[in-house]
Amino acid sequence: MAKSRNNLLGVGGQRKKLSRAEQQGANPARNDDRKAAEDKKQELVRKMRERAAAAEAAPAQDAQAGS
Repeated sequence: MAKSRNNLLGVGGQRKKLSRAEQQGANPARNDDRKAAEDKKQELVRKMRERAAAAEAAPAQDAQAGS
């Protein structure tokens, strides 16, 4: 049987039932997970900026050394 465009029941999987407090973001474990993820992201961004700065400085040093 072909799927009707008007009846999308069951499409997209199931969602966890959230309490009212969880819907408002009062779940401490979730907040800790978000903070840990944000910390990892900040560390990664810092490392990427350091590498980019080092990569930009290296050609400038090579140009000065070759002169």
